[in-house]
Amino acid sequence: MDGVLVDVHGSYRRAIQRTVVHFGGQEPTPAEVQEIKNLGGYNNDWDVTRELLRRRGIAVPYAEIPPAFDEFYIGRRNGGVWEGLIASERWLLAPAKLAQLATLYQLAIFTGRPREHAEYVLRRFQTASAFARLLVMEDVVQGKPHPEGLERLRAEFAPAPIAAYIGDTIDDARCAASSGTRFIGILPRTHSTHHELRALFAGTGCQEIVEDVNQAADLLCRAAGQPQTIPAGS
Repeated sequence: MDGVLVDVHGSYRRAIQRTVVHFGGQEPTPAEVQEIKNLGGYNNDWDVTRELLRRRGIAVPYAEIPPAFDEFYIGRRNGGVWEGLIASERWLLAPAKLAQLATLYQLAIFTGRPREHAEYVLRRFQTASAFARLLVMEDVVQGKPHPEGLERLRAEFAPAPIAAYIGDTIDDARCAASSGTRFIGILPRTHSTHHELRALFAGTGCQEIVEDVNQAADLLCRAAGQPQTIPAGS
């Protein structure tokens, strides 16, 4: 979901920075956050936050990190609207492309988000009905890069195979590789560690790297025998 369907640079990434400051640490740069993401094993942003605090010599009980994080990410709840950093998020997959994909495939989301966060975003952007399954942090014992989530989806949708897993982190790529799933990597040319992440993706056997989720959708449409006829901005 994050970095694929939803732009989270101003929300989750910013909440990591503010939570580190909240616990007395120097604010991490976006490059430092990305460096930890590229190490792998830090798919959960609470884990990223704890690692950044550890590097600053600050020990915080893990249980204190999620509520502090949500003070920034969710912020004030105004009725059914969350007014924190989440309000800056943008949906990235063109509605017409999503509708086309939903006619060709059973779509599933496997995300490290907590269920409450994931369901809120799908409601906000009115996209929940396009997805046959939402698999979240609470649904797995072992998070990415462990393949448990993709293996669960494979079992649930059998005998239909998983056509592809689309992701933007090395943990996504390693999760797909471990489960024998085709991986489509999202990597914009403007990414701060473009060359490094491209090499990491390639190291997992990934050969399909695209600029954004709309290009990934085009690949899947063509694989299903459907020419790409929908403009990316539609």
